[in-house]
Amino acid sequence: MSGLIIAMPSKGRLKEQVEAWLADCGLSLETAGGSRGYMASLKGLPGAQVRLLSAGDIADALSGGDIHMGITGEDLLRETGEDMDARVLLLRALGFGRADLVVAVPKSWLDVETMADLEEVAHDYLQRTGRRLRVATKYLAQTREWFARHGVADYRITESAGATEGAPAAGTAEVVVDITTTGATLTANGLKVLDDGTILKSQAQLAASLKAKWSKAALQSAERLLRLAEARAAAKTRAILSWPLRGDAAEGAVVDALVAQGASRRPAGLLVDAKAAADAAQALTAAGLGPVTASRPDFAHEVACASFDELKLRVL
Repeated sequence: MSGLIIAMPSKGRLKEQVEAWLADCGLSLETAGGSRGYMASLKGLPGAQVRLLSAGDIADALSGGDIHMGITGEDLLRETGEDMDARVLLLRALGFGRADLVVAVPKSWLDVETMADLEEVAHDYLQRTGRRLRVATKYLAQTREWFARHGVADYRITESAGATEGAPAAGTAEVVVDITTTGATLTANGLKVLDDGTILKSQAQLAASLKAKWSKAALQSAERLLRLAEARAAAKTRAILSWPLRGDAAEGAVVDALVAQGASRRPAGLLVDAKAAADAAQALTAAGLGPVTASRPDFAHEVACASFDELKLRVL
């Protein structure tokens, strides 16, 4: 792997959201072989090879070091094992693909509202029937870790291959651990989420493999991608204040005070938090500076890039 290899979802809503995020960062996905192709490139990121895979395959490829970077759900990344953080570095939460991994039980279990209640039910069920409570899930690793954390031991996992939420109604399990966005499907199947049963609030993550072989070329491409992503994200919360600069001591005092409050200097003014733009502009005009113009940048590049610095530290 000489150049950067990055994997992205091959289909569905998540693929659309990833493409929209890339476009917002100034990058466009160009698929080889048309819309059904499984190889692509990123216009604006030369030297990078894009592989289009399923979200689950992306998580496995990151964990195994088969690719350098990938975009997939955090729930799938966490499912690769308890030592995920030793194999995969989460670089940026992307704000879409949100879903919660939850523990749900039948609504008819009126006295079961917490994991502690579930532990009691599981123990009583074993004593009464001689069988362990069945938990249907596709998320084996996270279920075991969560149940162990809450002291629930009298259960066994029934690995789900289909619609997990239908397991209790079908009589194949008593409890489910599943991913949900609105909870509507769980409710429709007569289930409720335990009060403390949210295992993970997942979303799409830009992640890097710590097991891959990172060349200089791969790191250079990764740096460009991460700098673009950070600059675009920063721009969405920043505003630029500009005015006819005077260069005198009075102006310097006001600017220094605003910099002390979190603003950063720009050649023709200041970059400030968008929520503080009005107050900062008023401080400038009160000092006789102006007229002050506030505008929103497309990108806000800084000298440092925290996500790339962490990546470089972990792979070199």
